[in-house]
Amino acid sequence: MGWKDDIATRIRGEVRWGVPLAPKTSVRVGGAAELFVRPADLDDLLGLLRTARELEVPVHVLGGGANTIVGDGGLPGVTLKLPEERERATDLGNRMLLELSAGAPSARLTQLAREHGLVGVEWAAGIPGTVGGLTAMNAGTWAGEMKDRLTEALLVGADGAAWRPARDLAFAYRHAELGGRIVSRVRVELEKGDPEALQRSASAQEKDLARRRATQPLHLPNSGSVFRNPPGDHAGRLIEACGLKGTAEGGAQVSPAHANFIVNRGGASARDVTTLMARAQHAVQERFRILLAPEVRLVGLFTPPTEALGLKV
Repeated sequence: MGWKDDIATRIRGEVRWGVPLAPKTSVRVGGAAELFVRPADLDDLLGLLRTARELEVPVHVLGGGANTIVGDGGLPGVTLKLPEERERATDLGNRMLLELSAGAPSARLTQLAREHGLVGVEWAAGIPGTVGGLTAMNAGTWAGEMKDRLTEALLVGADGAAWRPARDLAFAYRHAELGGRIVSRVRVELEKGDPEALQRSASAQEKDLARRRATQPLHLPNSGSVFRNPPGDHAGRLIEACGLKGTAEGGAQVSPAHANFIVNRGGASARDVTTLMARAQHAVQERFRILLAPEVRLVGLFTPPTEALGLKV
């Protein structure tokens, strides 16, 4: 019995071989998962992680696929998709504690806030992906980040599961230190809003969504911001200053709307996307002496390897 069959016999949830991952990522490129697993619940997830450790098989978490680029050669090992599980809302007087599963869409956070008359997550409006991704990437905007509202997260590994306070995650710009573990559930604390506060919250969310629609290429598949903004500047401005806005490679293109977005105009490959990433990174470093760090996750087998393209990750 091979490792894939071994895992399949121990998991109660969904287990499939050779699942194409391009449709599961927002930029729509990349190969297939060697083994795709969606555990039934927390116990099933723990069993999967223990089995994978025992068999020495790598596990990759796929959230909403909003900031993930999978190599054209596919993703070896287990591709883990977390299930959506129950939600909880606890009344704390003038505040509420919301508990969500990491597999829930990120939009569910703002939806729950509206349902319970809460404010404080206006910054999350329009951010794609999952709640787990919001946490692992400390996602946010100029108006706020996940670290501002998270109180604790349930981290899971082969050695067990435990709730950890937000301070233990060492949040930084688009980063959380998970110690090799997986976010399974999160708790966020939000204030109750009076009618005026709720109206301001709704207006702020609509304004942010309108800004995104006006400045970002949301009509084409893309992986969101490709590079992190360097201190005191914007990656998009630097790439545009290098004259790369609109540059194409195969089916991929540096968006004419926003230079820190690479869009799939149809039929793009992961190689097309990473070629443009390498070109932008090199041009900015040559002109401005600034090395842009990727904000997107590059996972799987890339042909040619990213280092052969000169892309520093």
